[in-house]
Amino acid sequence: MLKNYLKITFRNLLKNKGYSGINIGGLAIGMGVAMLIGLWIYDELSFNHYFRNHDRIGQILQNQVIHSEKNTSFSLPVPYIAELKSHYAGYFKHIAASSQADEQVLTAGEVKLSRNGQFMDAVAPEMFSMQMLRGSRSALEDPQGLLLSQSTAEALFGQTDPMNKIVKIGTDLDMKVTGVYADFPKNTKFSEVQFIGSWDYFLDKNRWMKDKKWDNHAIWIFAELADGVDFATADAGIRLSELSVIKRMDDMREEAATRPEMWLHPMNDWHLYSGFKNGAAGEGPVKYVWMVGMIGFFVLLLACINFVNLSTARSEKRAREVGVRKAIGSLRAQLVVQFFSESFVIVLLSFLVALGGVVASLAWFNNLAAKQMSIPWDNAWFWLCCAGFILLTSLLAGSYPAFFLTSFQPVKVLKGASIRANVGRFAYTPRQLLVVLQFTISVTLIICTSIVYRQIRFAKERPVGYTRDGLLMISMKTEDFYNKTDVLRTELKNTGMVDEVAESQSPVTGVWSSNEGFSWKGMPEGFSGRFATLTVTPEYAATVGWEFKQGRNLSRKLASDSAAFVINESAARLLGMPDPLGEVVSWKSQWMTDNVLKHFTVIGVVKDMVMESPFEPVKPTVFFLFGSPNWINIRLNAGVSASAALTAIEKVFKKLVPAAPFEYKFADQEYDAKFRAEERIGKLAGFFAGLAILISCLGLLGLASFTAEQRTKEIGIRKVLGASVASLWRMLSKDFVLLVATACLLAAPLAWYAMREWLASYPYRTEMNWWIFALAGAGALVLTLATVSYQAVKAAWINPVKSLKSE
Repeated sequence: MLKNYLKITFRNLLKNKGYSGINIGGLAIGMGVAMLIGLWIYDELSFNHYFRNHDRIGQILQNQVIHSEKNTSFSLPVPYIAELKSHYAGYFKHIAASSQADEQVLTAGEVKLSRNGQFMDAVAPEMFSMQMLRGSRSALEDPQGLLLSQSTAEALFGQTDPMNKIVKIGTDLDMKVTGVYADFPKNTKFSEVQFIGSWDYFLDKNRWMKDKKWDNHAIWIFAELADGVDFATADAGIRLSELSVIKRMDDMREEAATRPEMWLHPMNDWHLYSGFKNGAAGEGPVKYVWMVGMIGFFVLLLACINFVNLSTARSEKRAREVGVRKAIGSLRAQLVVQFFSESFVIVLLSFLVALGGVVASLAWFNNLAAKQMSIPWDNAWFWLCCAGFILLTSLLAGSYPAFFLTSFQPVKVLKGASIRANVGRFAYTPRQLLVVLQFTISVTLIICTSIVYRQIRFAKERPVGYTRDGLLMISMKTEDFYNKTDVLRTELKNTGMVDEVAESQSPVTGVWSSNEGFSWKGMPEGFSGRFATLTVTPEYAATVGWEFKQGRNLSRKLASDSAAFVINESAARLLGMPDPLGEVVSWKSQWMTDNVLKHFTVIGVVKDMVMESPFEPVKPTVFFLFGSPNWINIRLNAGVSASAALTAIEKVFKKLVPAAPFEYKFADQEYDAKFRAEERIGKLAGFFAGLAILISCLGLLGLASFTAEQRTKEIGIRKVLGASVASLWRMLSKDFVLLVATACLLAAPLAWYAMREWLASYPYRTEMNWWIFALAGAGALVLTLATVSYQAVKAAWINPVKSLKSE
């Protein structure tokens, strides 16, 4: 019997190749999209699960009240690690201090390369369950110990055994390789960490870290919970830290409202909830997980609707077959099994096509999504989900013919009674509702995708307050760079390729330092004066292209400018002064030498520079001359090619700074990189929205073909009576156009509500203009007409003699 069912199924598929192709192809596209999105979501949700104890590890963060709002910081006071180990060790199994991730120059013999790395306590390899390829997890107990990732070890030493070899970090750190670990996967916090050095050695070489100053916020702290302790308990414990400890921080503040507060951020939330708002973990990439997940669900739903719609439509032509089978003795149960088995075979074929498509496109999808995903062939849950989906879809698609058609009395069907006569004038209503649902989802996705792209473009076109093109940035990674400002500037300008050279404390595309302790005349009571702070040389203005709103630039020729500030527009607004020129801003911070209150005069106001997130407001920033710059900014001559300029610049650096590899970044490329996450999501959403509309149009094509086929005799009669091709085209198209127009009207408010919520997370955001909704609706109607018109015109051109022939 089963063999007979399969034979009939394949005969029907071959007999109706067009419908079979649309049915299987549409469902395969939906299933393939669902698989790809499922892999992407799994990769996001399993972020940091590479670490064995990921559900027991957290990072201690600090909240501080700044400008009347709680701000969260990863950096903690240097003395806090000792207090934590002595007062709160009972909460934790391991506590590890760490430096922030930083790019350093590694040298082994003649090989020099730049890699990101951190210095950590000796317990870190055990805490993070690092896979050691050479050495052991106790390798950092050696005061000079250095762990290299496998890729970095091979880059430095090739196939030679690196153990106990000396690697120079920068120009003054000679460390010994005591272990090699497997590179961290891409979906971990430490994916870009290529070396880990001994914390003790780091402290020994950076003696300023040993100054027990509570204002010295320079370390990260990771902790693993002790057995029997949960996050809530440990978090409550460190939040209620002894006042004798906390009150030592930030100038011994007494006010409870401004006192710093420590808390524990679980590793499982580091990625998905990486945004912080008012002192608590807020939305991060989790909002994209929801967005892409909903898109995947709806694309799959569209494919299923298509499949059910076309399956039920075609099944109506099999009413007589059912009547004949019942007349010769087939039981209803047998017919039910037959229809379900046919549905199962079609869904299974679609699944196999989808799986093949996913295998073929996974490399492309990984590149688009910046992932390293693979199909989990050995994961039982993967196959269980696939089997569940196949069964569910088979039941949905097969239920109509299985239970509805088999309920008819064979006598009525064989007499020629139509399906419509059996179910009444609402026979097609469910099908029409499904078409409306399909296009409502598709148009909603198109509108949402358009607004995502519009938001990205809106941020990209935001005035940045400086000139990005032709601006080169070089990190001063070794001591060889320092004290060579004048000679480097002179040599570079002598090449004829460079207009100006300046140094700064951070790259033009970032502000890496912020401080408080500022005060000024008229400052509100209890207000925390905190500014982003940036050391620059006087040439910085010409190099980046500052736009002065008031006042003048800093000058090394004026001794008084050593106590002068240039501020941005946001800082001027924060000061609350209509004309800040000549006003005095006082600053006391342990960040400065001798920790005394100093007074600075505002000499200039520049246009806000968008140096950090282009989606966020610009931070109030002060620029000054004292301090230690660690970036070189180079303005290329506009009249020369970048390749020629880079060749000349490289020669200068190799001559004056031979210990460091010549590595540079273009400001425009670094700025564009700030949009990568949003652009990536936009591309994914656009691609899947395009597939959604394709699936909907495929379904519409199938239904239009079926409708035209059903009305063949009606069309023939109308042509004989004088109907034109145009009138027949209108008759066949208008119902579909009305359905899609209804879908557009439903999609507009849904998309508006969804995107209003999404845009609310961006302080700097675009507007949702009416024409976006109108254009999406018009596009859907045009596609509908294009899809339906082919079948309509084709049916209208049929010779009525052929269509009116007796069966």
